[in-house]
Amino acid sequence: MRRASFVVVLLVGAIGLAAAGCGGGETKTAAPETTEGTLPTPTETTTTTDTGDGDAVEGDPAAGKEVFAEASCAACHALADSNASGAVGPNLDQTMPSYDLVVDRVTNGLGGMPSYKDSLSEQQIADVAAYISSVAG
Repeated sequence: MRRASFVVVLLVGAIGLAAAGCGGGETKTAAPETTEGTLPTPTETTTTTDTGDGDAVEGDPAAGKEVFAEASCAACHALADSNASGAVGPNLDQTMPSYDLVVDRVTNGLGGMPSYKDSLSEQQIADVAAYISSVAG
């Protein structure tokens, strides 16, 4: 019986100490640091790709929707506009990639994303980039 009383006293004491360490009812909030300066202004979404030889390729979102379907992008990516619900790659509605990022990923791949530079033309890559960047989100 003595041992049980001792355990109860220790537990009550430990709870009291823990409660005392909770700040005594004071509410403290973190003050954000103030920074000075200006934020960069967002730029318009580019729908042109420089091919390196001085010729620019214009992306066509309507044609890009067809490329998205034909290249089976929906197998890996979710994109509401195309009723795609793939869950392997990033959800394009959530990540809202820029035109330039889509061109880079489709051309060069990254991680689990394969490169399509050997299976899609520069025009098709520009088209799918224009499509995704214009409808994602």
